[in-house]
Amino acid sequence: MKTFLKWLLLAPLAAVALAFAIANRHVVTVVFDPFGADAPGLQLTAPLFIVLFLAVMLGVLIGGFAAWLAQGKNRKAARVVRSDLAQVRTESDRLRAQLVSTQQLAMISAQPDSKRNAA
Repeated sequence: MKTFLKWLLLAPLAAVALAFAIANRHVVTVVFDPFGADAPGLQLTAPLFIVLFLAVMLGVLIGGFAAWLAQGKNRKAARVVRSDLAQVRTESDRLRAQLVSTQQLAMISAQPDSKRNAA
């Protein structure tokens, strides 16, 4: 079902992207040097659809990186909680072992002297 829904969304998206690429094959020049209008040093000459696809991919990468940075507090909190949980589990195991040994001592001391000597 998940695969079907993925294809249901991606197939039309791919068709639209392909139609866009076919319709925008004209070559454009993108200049990255705002001060060198006479002789631009940094420029890209490519079909328009490639320029736009690259811009979208760059935007997705920058957005993903920004989301990753924004979630840093959550990742740190999760690490702290995992560390605290490990400490609590260790303490719980230690206390459980201590309780068992205390209960065993209490049972031994509660037995009558005749049963203790027979054992």
